[in-house]
Amino acid sequence: MPEMNVVVREPLLDAQQRAIGYALAWQQAEIDACRSDVANPTVLTGLIAEAINNEQAGWRLGDHVLFLEATPALLLADVLAALPARNIVLAINASECADAGSVAALQLLRKQGFGIALRWSGLTEPDKALLPLATHIEISISKTDFAMQARQYALIKHLPVHKVARHIASWHDYDACVSLGFDLLAGPFQLMPRPDSASKGLNTSQVLIVQLLEMVRKNADVRQIELVLKRDPVVSYKLLRYINSAGFGLGCEIESLRHAVQVLGYTPLYRWLSLLLATAGTSKSAQLLMRTAITRGRLTELLGDTFLPKAETENLFVAGLFSLLDRLLGIPMEEVLDKIQLPEAMSQALLAREGIYGDFLALAEACERGAGCAGRLAASLQIDGAQVSQKHLSALAWAQKMDL
Repeated sequence: MPEMNVVVREPLLDAQQRAIGYALAWQQAEIDACRSDVANPTVLTGLIAEAINNEQAGWRLGDHVLFLEATPALLLADVLAALPARNIVLAINASECADAGSVAALQLLRKQGFGIALRWSGLTEPDKALLPLATHIEISISKTDFAMQARQYALIKHLPVHKVARHIASWHDYDACVSLGFDLLAGPFQLMPRPDSASKGLNTSQVLIVQLLEMVRKNADVRQIELVLKRDPVVSYKLLRYINSAGFGLGCEIESLRHAVQVLGYTPLYRWLSLLLATAGTSKSAQLLMRTAITRGRLTELLGDTFLPKAETENLFVAGLFSLLDRLLGIPMEEVLDKIQLPEAMSQALLAREGIYGDFLALAEACERGAGCAGRLAASLQIDGAQVSQKHLSALAWAQKMDL
């Protein structure tokens, strides 16, 4: 099966380390010309309209914004009408839209409420006709050409637009860009804990949750589990809040742990205790990793749902969720697994991306970055690229419903 194109995402942070939205794009694969329409921005926009802004649910990402790769052709496409303009920023290379037709299309889109991000790589300001239409200007940050980027920033710092820094490599560089005045920031630094705020090991609540996980794994009597849970009212409250959240979709409100076990059973309860463990951190950078872990867990689960039975897909969710525990806890994954007893297949996936869960987890991870391997992994699992992208967007919307 040939390699295919898959949608990848990257969170966009503000200067307070809050995720305000995501940049979505096709992870390009080398495909022949007859299939080049697969990577067309119009196709991606249609997928988003269907998965994240459907007629029944409306816009499923709350107040989050999506930055979409755009081309001059997309500026004229009818599919944009299916998206809420206030939640969409169209990112386009300034050099591609200086002609009169593109300028006119951008003017109309701005009147409709769409944001426009000009990607700018030159040492002269973009065309004078474009600047009044821009809500954002993007600069790619790279240590290999810092002098060029400094001159670029000097040319735009006075402009009344949001400044966006992309491809930031480290939290140190993030802080430097914030100090310069960049409003939005993105890059691989987000998958690393901040050196100044990383925890080292389990906190008190997490120790309790690990104990509860072990009790649930051994099917301990629910009354014993309740006694342990009552030692930490905050954990009890959070667990019931998660179970009652829109992400679970229950038709009735769960009022107690005993009620939860009666309605859910032990396996789903294990899932939600796992979620609670991954979200028990407190720092801002930990909250970002938590959101990524939840989305990764849900996507890993969805990728395997046509291949594995229900009990196995529950394990996929936990594997995806726990795959960032080493960074959340500030300890090696081997040490994490010493504290939390997991099935062998799950440990294989977490340590080496091997075993029956490993490929699904690796594919979910590849959807978070532009490493160029998501299409290859999808092909190896014989999952169509459009299916992967639909599941990815669905996981993103599901994670948004979680009450963190």
